[in-house]
Amino acid sequence: MFGHSDLKEIFQRIGTTDICPVKDCKQSVDRQVKVFKRLDNFKCPDHHIYISPSTFEYETENDNLLWTDNSDLELFNAIKTVKRESRIARDNSEDAVSWNVFRFLDRRKLLNPLLSKLSGKQINESELILWSYSPNEKSQWSLLNAAREEFGEVIARGSEPDIIVLTDNGLFFIEAKFLSGNETSPTNKSNSKKYLTGGNDWYNSVFKNSYQDVAISSEKYELLRFWLLGTWIADKLNTDFYLLSLVLQERDTDIEKLFGKHIHQDTKKIFKRITWEDIYSFIATLKLADSDTNKMKWYFQNKTQGYNSGQLTKGFSV
Repeated sequence: MFGHSDLKEIFQRIGTTDICPVKDCKQSVDRQVKVFKRLDNFKCPDHHIYISPSTFEYETENDNLLWTDNSDLELFNAIKTVKRESRIARDNSEDAVSWNVFRFLDRRKLLNPLLSKLSGKQINESELILWSYSPNEKSQWSLLNAAREEFGEVIARGSEPDIIVLTDNGLFFIEAKFLSGNETSPTNKSNSKKYLTGGNDWYNSVFKNSYQDVAISSEKYELLRFWLLGTWIADKLNTDFYLLSLVLQERDTDIEKLFGKHIHQDTKKIFKRITWEDIYSFIATLKLADSDTNKMKWYFQNKTQGYNSGQLTKGFSV
């Protein structure tokens, strides 16, 4: 895996070719235009990465993963049986960042203390459900599928929170953003499925404003679906619900206000913005010195977003 310390600060070009971004590498490849392609003429023969002017893609997904022990890959491959298409081999992949950080927290048993800190409630037991795959059920999480069906979604194309954590003291949906933001709209604006009528008109219990206002005018379609399905599932479990918007420190600073004005919140239904940098600070303050933690810190400190107008950009403000 290549980090900031391994890459050139400025993306280099010569004529119609691009130079490999790895430091001291002089290999050149054909320039990618428009659609990113995994073809040999775009691949550095020395470092085995497919290059574009803004980012690069590893030869295999494992090259972009921090955790690849047998147990890690067993879980990762199981997740891939239910997870929809992703580009985990891409250096700026949100999914790769989510796996690397949350798999670490799960491996090191730090997920419970982190969620305890974020919620203000003691969390003692938890199940990490990545991209709808439940390790306990060894399949898509059945309650999420039930919610999808209740609100008129096709399971194979239904709402898929990046991270779900089912705990003894609350249900957490975490929508992780790295380069993208929370502005999303439905592809078919005239089809609201059963979002307004499912769950005995559950929408009216958890939203203040109309579907048109939230999903289309405010472009909070994804958050709408997660709030709707998540609160409904939590009600069935008789537990608290937390929808956490996980973003970079400098992004979506007003998301709690922008989405919060649309929803009914109380002590059992909470929407909260957190940052990747918050998670790094949590890890750093523990002062752990094991190899996994050192690798995780290196990742936060060296992860990049790729090249912006030819300039290498750091991934996190740490």
